[in-house]
Order: sequence, then C-alpha cells, then structure tokens
Amino acid sequence: MARPRTPKGRAQRVHERLAVEYPEAICELDHETPFQLLIATILSAQATDVGVNKATPGLFARFPDAESLAEASLEEVEQLIGTLGLFRNKAKSVTKCAQQLIDRHDGEVPTSMKDLVALAGVGRKTANVVRSVALDLPGLPVDTHVLRLSNLLQLTEETDPVKVELELNPMVPAMERGEFSLRMILHGRRVCVARRPRCADCTLNDFCPSSTL
Repeated sequence: MARPRTPKGRAQRVHERLAVEYPEAICELDHETPFQLLIATILSAQATDVGVNKATPGLFARFPDAESLAEASLEEVEQLIGTLGLFRNKAKSVTKCAQQLIDRHDGEVPTSMKDLVALAGVGRKTANVVRSVALDLPGLPVDTHVLRLSNLLQLTEETDPVKVELELNPMVPAMERGEFSLRMILHGRRVCVARRPRCADCTLNDFCPSSTL
C-alpha cells in the first residue's frame, strides 16, 4: 500500500490502523456520570489516570453530584484528593466548578464548548473529553500524547494544543474524533512511548515519517 503523502492522508491511515489495534477505545478515568467525568478530568491535570482513579472513589462516594460538591468544605475535599499533586488548587477548582454548575446550569453539565470552558478548571482538553466521552458529541482532546504523536506523524507542525486540535478536526469525521484521540493516547502509552518509541512493534511504522526502521 502506497504511503499517504499528505497530513490528512496520514491522519486517515492512522485512524484506520489504530481502530484495528485498539477496537475498544475507552477513557481510562473511572466515572458513572458526565459530572463525575468532568471532575475526574479536572483532577487529572499533571496526574496519572491511575492516581486519579485511586482518589475519586472516596470523593464521589461523599460528593456524587454537583449539589453535594458545591456545599463541600475545602478541607474535606483536600483530604479526599490529597494524594494528587496540586490538590489544594484542584480542591478549589472542583468545588467552584460544582457551584457554577448549580448557579448557571441547574446542576447539569453543559454541552457547548463555550459553557464548558467557562467553568473553573476547565480548558478545551477537559471540555473535549467530556463532550466526546460522556455526552456523545464531537470532541478531540489534545493531551501530551496526541500532541507528540501528531508531530511525529507530521499531521501538523503546530505545538500549541488548541491549534493542533483545530488542524486535526477536519481530518477526522466529527463523531469519531474522540475515539481518534483515545487511540492516539493508548498508542502513545503502550507503543510510541516518549523515552524509547518501539518502532519495530508499531502498526504505523510503514508510513510514519519518524520511524527508525
């Protein structure tokens, strides 16, 4: 099969190959509701999904929804998420976010990008996670793995996550952008690891411009 010559062609080939490699592309943050995913994603900044998943069961058992978290004391929230880095700032963000959900959206997670990024602790990456995973809406979260792989695969030359997202969006069908991102993340964690990419084991090595093979 001929190598794709354009960034869009490479993106489409990546999308096809990774769909075969990771058919069950799922978000690895444990959650039961859109609200819980929103909070878990805010907590995941500069933290691992494994670490967040250890902290959230206690948090969500005590504060399962916006109503309860909005009334929580900062001290109790800090204690429940104290194993996470920046836990004091994160406690402020999630409690304020819950209060804003009550004040602005009747306790429900909004669907629009504009409303989501207006919430405390929420940037475009978090908003896109919530939209694509919990709300079944278009969203392409760009984390460090998606950013790094997009550059290695020469899908884009941009280094700003927002610019990368906007450049990738037209390359992937709208309702498949979330799965594209999840699979890129899985591939970045399992095969195309930052310190030592395993090019020999990579399903993309026959057309990846950065392959060492």
